[in-house]
Amino acid sequence: MKKEIIVLPGDGVGREVMEAAKTVLRAIADEYDHQFVFHEHEIGGAAIDQYGVPLPEETIDACMHGDAILLGAVGGPKWDHVAPDIRPEKGLLGIRKQLGLYANLRPVKGFKALLQASPLKEEILGESDILIVRELTGGLYFGRPSERRDSGNTVVDTLSYTREEMERIIETGFESAMKRRKKLTSVDKANVLESSRMWREIVEEKAAQYPEVEVEHLLVDAAAMKLITEPSRFDVIVTENLFGDILSDEASVLTGSLGMLPSASLRRDGVGMYEPVHGSAPDIAGKGVANPIGMILSAAMMLRYSFGLEEEAREIERAVDECLEQGYFTPDLFIPGGTPVGTAEMTARIIENVTAKSISDSICGMYS
Repeated sequence: MKKEIIVLPGDGVGREVMEAAKTVLRAIADEYDHQFVFHEHEIGGAAIDQYGVPLPEETIDACMHGDAILLGAVGGPKWDHVAPDIRPEKGLLGIRKQLGLYANLRPVKGFKALLQASPLKEEILGESDILIVRELTGGLYFGRPSERRDSGNTVVDTLSYTREEMERIIETGFESAMKRRKKLTSVDKANVLESSRMWREIVEEKAAQYPEVEVEHLLVDAAAMKLITEPSRFDVIVTENLFGDILSDEASVLTGSLGMLPSASLRRDGVGMYEPVHGSAPDIAGKGVANPIGMILSAAMMLRYSFGLEEEAREIERAVDECLEQGYFTPDLFIPGGTPVGTAEMTARIIENVTAKSISDSICGMYS
């Protein structure tokens, strides 16, 4: 299989973790006889420096024609002084909107080797395995331009959704639940917001089409509390843009580090952009200590959702899990009795586990 992958390293540690993901993907390509061709383009602060805008036309064009997109991270204090309409984050929001990537999938699953790294007790974490389905191209982030009125004493932000925008993400939530444990938690603020009341109505309408799925409604404040106190009660959480952003970051404590979390931003035809949940971490950029696992697992999601390579995706996930079980950890983590490593060595250890399995399989095949 040959695939053209658009690579957007972005800013801060984005470039370091992107190199890690590309290295792992090359190893997978060698093991499974694929060809992954990488095309690098700028986005975010790096694009501002080179082109004066956070999302150049050539980046948009490349993304439109690629088979999938990998993104590192955008932003940093270097660009705090730029005008609001050309902030680095505008590049990220813009590419999501340009490509119609309305469904953000964020799996949150604890690693056995890192249970002690979470601030939560192991008995609370239990067998937590959550998929957060977040609407990505509507809501407060994409309402009418925010403005200040009354000599700057009044501010206005607009939360806007169409019925179609709500229907398609809620349907994604139900479809995801059908592939998992068939439980869907819809998160809203229906006691306050009209948009949430419409959201809840649509969830009830869709529920009739998925009778096998158990549905519950939770207000966002209650959901935030239960995510920490009863995480194992959740299977799939579906919610709008702002709530999903906050809850998925909160859920990072279940894994012990934000650096562990991957994500996929998809549209109906399978085209997707894959990125770690963590930010650009400018304080550690260039030091070789960034955790590459979130980016590497995002690459695994790309293989699964955009290319249909389930076995290859599972192999990356297995290699990551085995690496942690072997005791290797980056500075954002801690494994008692383990070995602290940097970005490059963590990547190398993961690749060793990929190639070790293929060698083992070959030996087994010789004697079967």
